[in-house]
Amino acid sequence: MPCLYISTNVNLDEVDKDPIFSEATKAVASIIGRPEHLVMVILKGTLGISFNGNKEPAAYAEIVSMGGITKQVKRNLIATLGTILEAKLSIPRARFFLKVYDTTAAGNCSKL
Repeated sequence: MPCLYISTNVNLDEVDKDPIFSEATKAVASIIGRPEHLVMVILKGTLGISFNGNKEPAAYAEIVSMGGITKQVKRNLIATLGTILEAKLSIPRARFFLKVYDTTAAGNCSKL
């Protein structure tokens, strides 16, 4: 189940968040190759974020997935999610950072 967690300093109180959830869900499902019903999206706004020494609109996101992550998938996620945030929240793509984590890349380290 891929989980996308987006944090931003943009105030989301007056923002219609449904299109963001919908577009991000579709993008993650399509790019990673998982069904939409398995994608979780979390969106938090009005957070203290400074980027490049200022507090202009910015976003930090993390995506965790069990497989499906390649270099090209990372590039596509960054481009597509950056475009969504720019269109819906006016966050320039250059002020968006995405951390991608594939839980299967670490190997099977569990001793349980």
